[in-house]
Amino acid sequence: MNETIRVLLADDDGLVRAAIDAILRPLAGIELIAQAADGREAVTLVQRHRPDVALLDIRMPNVDGLAALREIRRLALGVDVVMLTTFGEDEYVAQALGAGASGFLLKDSAVDELAPAIRAAAAGEAFLSPKVTRQVLNQLPATSAAPRSELARIESLSPRERETLVLVSQGLSNAEIAGRLQVSEGTVKTHVYRIYGKLDCDNRVKAAMVAQRAGLLDEPPA
Repeated sequence: MNETIRVLLADDDGLVRAAIDAILRPLAGIELIAQAADGREAVTLVQRHRPDVALLDIRMPNVDGLAALREIRRLALGVDVVMLTTFGEDEYVAQALGAGASGFLLKDSAVDELAPAIRAAAAGEAFLSPKVTRQVLNQLPATSAAPRSELARIESLSPRERETLVLVSQGLSNAEIAGRLQVSEGTVKTHVYRIYGKLDCDNRVKAAMVAQRAGLLDEPPA
Protein backbone atom coordinates (compact mmCIF):
# COMPACT_ATOMS: atom_id res chain seq x y z
CA MET A 1 0.00 0.00 0.00
CA ASN A 2 1.22 3.48 -0.83
CA GLU A 3 -0.84 5.43 1.70
CA THR A 4 0.24 5.76 5.31
CA ILE A 5 -1.37 3.23 7.66
CA ARG A 6 -2.92 5.10 10.60
CA VAL A 7 -2.70 3.17 13.87
CA LEU A 8 -4.35 3.52 17.28
CA LEU A 9 -2.78 1.82 20.32
CA ALA A 10 -4.61 0.88 23.53
CA ASP A 11 -2.71 -0.55 26.50
CA ASP A 12 -2.94 0.31 30.19
CA ASP A 13 0.83 -0.08 30.63
CA GLY A 14 2.58 3.19 29.82
CA LEU A 15 5.90 1.43 29.28
CA VAL A 16 4.36 -0.84 26.65
CA ARG A 17 2.83 2.15 24.88
CA ALA A 18 6.18 3.94 24.92
CA ALA A 19 8.00 0.87 23.57
CA ILE A 20 5.54 0.39 20.71
CA ASP A 21 5.66 4.11 19.93
CA ALA A 22 9.47 3.85 19.70
CA ILE A 23 9.20 0.86 17.34
CA LEU A 24 6.67 2.51 15.03
CA ARG A 25 7.97 6.06 14.97
CA PRO A 26 10.87 5.48 12.50
CA LEU A 27 8.87 3.22 10.16
CA ALA A 28 7.88 4.57 6.77
CA GLY A 29 4.22 4.15 5.89
CA ILE A 30 2.95 3.63 9.47
CA GLU A 31 1.82 6.43 11.78
CA LEU A 32 0.70 6.08 15.40
CA ILE A 33 -2.07 8.67 15.58
CA ALA A 34 -3.56 8.06 19.04
CA GLN A 35 -3.05 6.17 22.29
CA ALA A 36 -5.52 4.99 24.93
CA ALA A 37 -5.08 3.58 28.43
CA ASP A 38 -8.27 1.48 28.51
CA GLY A 39 -10.86 -0.04 26.23
CA ARG A 40 -13.49 2.64 26.74
CA GLU A 41 -11.07 5.36 25.66
CA ALA A 42 -9.97 3.18 22.74
CA VAL A 43 -13.51 2.95 21.36
CA THR A 44 -13.97 6.71 21.73
CA LEU A 45 -10.71 7.43 19.90
CA VAL A 46 -11.52 4.93 17.16
CA GLN A 47 -14.77 6.79 16.50
CA ARG A 48 -12.95 10.14 16.55
CA HIS A 49 -9.89 9.30 14.45
CA ARG A 50 -11.06 6.37 12.28
CA PRO A 51 -7.65 4.61 12.20
CA ASP A 52 -6.90 1.87 9.71
CA VAL A 53 -5.68 -0.51 12.43
CA ALA A 54 -6.24 -0.62 16.19
CA LEU A 55 -3.77 -2.41 18.47
CA LEU A 56 -5.63 -3.52 21.60
CA ASP A 57 -4.27 -5.11 24.74
CA ILE A 58 -6.59 -7.92 25.82
CA ARG A 59 -6.51 -7.08 29.54
CA MET A 60 -7.35 -3.45 30.31
CA PRO A 61 -9.34 -1.70 33.06
CA ASN A 62 -12.89 -0.33 32.69
CA VAL A 63 -13.54 -1.93 29.29
CA ASP A 64 -11.19 -4.76 28.34
CA GLY A 65 -9.79 -5.41 24.89
CA LEU A 66 -12.37 -8.06 24.01
CA ALA A 67 -15.28 -5.75 24.79
CA ALA A 68 -13.59 -2.94 22.88
CA LEU A 69 -13.06 -5.27 19.91
CA ARG A 70 -16.73 -6.26 19.86
CA GLU A 71 -17.84 -2.63 20.05
CA ILE A 72 -15.47 -1.57 17.26
CA ARG A 73 -16.81 -4.40 15.10
CA ARG A 74 -20.40 -3.39 15.92
CA LEU A 75 -19.70 0.18 14.85
CA ALA A 76 -18.58 -1.13 11.42
CA LEU A 77 -16.07 1.65 10.86
CA GLY A 78 -13.75 -0.43 8.69
CA VAL A 79 -11.09 -0.61 11.41
CA ASP A 80 -9.04 -3.82 11.60
CA VAL A 81 -8.00 -4.93 15.08
CA VAL A 82 -4.79 -6.64 16.16
CA MET A 83 -4.79 -7.97 19.72
CA LEU A 84 -1.76 -7.77 22.03
CA THR A 85 -1.48 -10.70 24.42
CA THR A 86 0.88 -12.26 26.94
CA PHE A 87 1.77 -15.93 27.08
CA GLY A 88 -0.94 -18.02 28.74
CA GLU A 89 -3.98 -15.95 27.74
CA ASP A 90 -5.18 -18.64 25.33
CA GLU A 91 -8.82 -18.49 26.38
CA TYR A 92 -8.94 -14.77 25.59
CA VAL A 93 -7.31 -15.33 22.21
CA ALA A 94 -9.93 -17.94 21.31
CA GLN A 95 -12.72 -15.51 22.22
CA ALA A 96 -11.13 -12.75 20.17
CA LEU A 97 -10.90 -15.08 17.18
CA GLY A 98 -14.64 -15.50 17.26
CA ALA A 99 -15.14 -11.75 17.67
CA GLY A 100 -13.31 -10.99 14.42
CA ALA A 101 -9.80 -9.91 15.38
CA SER A 102 -7.46 -9.61 12.39
CA GLY A 103 -4.29 -10.62 14.19
CA PHE A 104 -2.58 -11.54 17.44
CA LEU A 105 0.83 -10.68 18.82
CA LEU A 106 2.60 -11.77 21.95
CA LYS A 107 4.07 -8.70 23.58
CA ASP A 108 7.50 -10.30 23.87
CA SER A 109 7.64 -10.89 20.11
CA ALA A 110 6.15 -7.58 19.00
CA VAL A 111 9.48 -6.02 18.01
CA ASP A 112 9.92 -8.33 15.02
CA GLU A 113 6.29 -8.90 14.18
CA LEU A 114 4.57 -5.61 14.92
CA ALA A 115 5.02 -3.92 11.54
CA PRO A 116 4.16 -7.06 9.49
CA ALA A 117 1.02 -7.54 11.59
CA ILE A 118 -0.10 -3.95 11.04
CA ARG A 119 0.57 -4.11 7.30
CA ALA A 120 -1.21 -7.45 6.97
CA ALA A 121 -4.29 -6.17 8.83
CA ALA A 122 -4.40 -3.00 6.72
CA ALA A 123 -4.21 -5.14 3.58
CA GLY A 124 -7.20 -7.20 4.67
CA GLU A 125 -5.16 -10.20 5.74
CA ALA A 126 -4.91 -11.82 9.15
CA PHE A 127 -1.63 -12.11 11.01
CA LEU A 128 -1.15 -14.65 13.75
CA SER A 129 2.15 -14.82 15.57
CA PRO A 130 3.52 -18.37 15.22
CA LYS A 131 3.77 -18.58 19.02
CA VAL A 132 0.11 -17.60 19.34
CA THR A 133 -0.88 -20.07 16.62
CA ARG A 134 0.71 -22.90 18.56
CA GLN A 135 -0.85 -21.72 21.82
CA VAL A 136 -4.36 -21.53 20.41
CA LEU A 137 -4.24 -24.82 18.52
CA ASN A 138 -2.63 -26.66 21.43
CA GLN A 139 -5.40 -25.44 23.72
CA LEU A 140 -8.27 -26.71 21.58
CA PRO A 141 -10.02 -29.47 23.54
CA ALA A 142 -9.47 -33.03 22.33
CA THR A 143 -13.22 -33.41 21.82
CA SER A 144 -13.33 -30.43 19.46
CA ALA A 145 -13.54 -32.59 16.34
CA ALA A 146 -14.63 -31.25 13.00
CA PRO A 147 -18.28 -31.85 12.08
CA ARG A 148 -19.01 -33.71 8.86
CA SER A 149 -19.64 -30.45 7.03
CA GLU A 150 -16.10 -29.23 7.81
CA LEU A 151 -14.57 -32.57 6.86
CA ALA A 152 -16.37 -32.37 3.52
CA ARG A 153 -14.96 -28.88 2.96
CA ILE A 154 -11.45 -30.11 3.75
CA GLU A 155 -11.90 -32.90 1.21
CA SER A 156 -12.81 -30.31 -1.42
CA LEU A 157 -9.34 -28.74 -1.18
CA SER A 158 -6.78 -29.55 -3.84
CA PRO A 159 -3.47 -31.11 -2.68
CA ARG A 160 -1.70 -27.75 -3.04
CA GLU A 161 -4.49 -25.97 -1.13
CA ARG A 162 -4.18 -28.52 1.69
CA GLU A 163 -0.43 -27.96 1.77
CA THR A 164 -0.97 -24.20 1.85
CA LEU A 165 -3.54 -24.52 4.64
CA VAL A 166 -1.08 -26.46 6.80
CA LEU A 167 1.55 -23.74 6.35
CA VAL A 168 -1.02 -21.03 7.10
CA SER A 169 -1.91 -22.94 10.27
CA GLN A 170 1.74 -22.92 11.30
CA GLY A 171 1.66 -19.12 11.27
CA LEU A 172 3.66 -18.57 8.08
CA SER A 173 3.09 -15.40 6.05
CA ASN A 174 2.21 -15.47 2.36
CA ALA A 175 5.81 -14.58 1.50
CA GLU A 176 7.16 -17.40 3.67
CA ILE A 177 4.71 -19.88 2.15
CA ALA A 178 5.73 -18.77 -1.35
CA GLY A 179 9.36 -19.47 -0.48
CA ARG A 180 8.54 -22.87 0.99
CA LEU A 181 6.43 -23.95 -2.00
CA GLN A 182 8.63 -22.27 -4.62
CA VAL A 183 5.73 -20.30 -6.12
CA SER A 184 4.90 -16.60 -6.38
CA GLU A 185 3.30 -14.70 -3.52
CA GLY A 186 0.36 -13.93 -5.82
CA THR A 187 -0.19 -17.66 -6.31
CA VAL A 188 -0.23 -18.17 -2.55
CA LYS A 189 -2.82 -15.39 -2.16
CA THR A 190 -4.99 -17.13 -4.74
CA HIS A 191 -4.72 -20.42 -2.84
CA VAL A 192 -5.56 -18.70 0.45
CA TYR A 193 -8.67 -16.99 -0.93
CA ARG A 194 -9.85 -20.28 -2.44
CA ILE A 195 -9.30 -21.96 0.91
CA TYR A 196 -11.44 -19.28 2.57
CA GLY A 197 -14.24 -19.92 0.11
CA LYS A 198 -14.14 -23.69 0.41
CA LEU A 199 -13.89 -23.70 4.21
CA ASP A 200 -16.43 -20.87 4.66
CA CYS A 201 -13.89 -18.85 6.68
CA ASP A 202 -13.16 -15.14 6.52
CA ASN A 203 -9.61 -15.12 7.83
CA ARG A 204 -6.49 -17.21 8.28
CA VAL A 205 -6.90 -17.96 11.95
CA LYS A 206 -10.36 -19.46 11.52
CA ALA A 207 -9.09 -21.56 8.64
CA ALA A 208 -6.28 -22.82 10.87
CA MET A 209 -8.79 -23.85 13.52
CA VAL A 210 -10.80 -25.81 10.94
CA ALA A 211 -7.60 -27.56 9.86
CA GLN A 212 -6.81 -28.43 13.47
CA ARG A 213 -10.28 -29.82 14.16
CA ALA A 214 -10.08 -31.91 11.00
CA GLY A 215 -6.76 -33.42 12.04
CA LEU A 216 -4.98 -31.98 9.02
CA LEU A 217 -2.08 -30.78 11.14
CA ASP A 218 -1.50 -34.29 12.47
CA GLU A 219 -0.88 -35.73 9.00
CA PRO A 220 2.76 -36.59 8.20
CA PRO A 221 4.41 -34.26 5.67
CA ALA A 222 4.10 -35.35 2.05
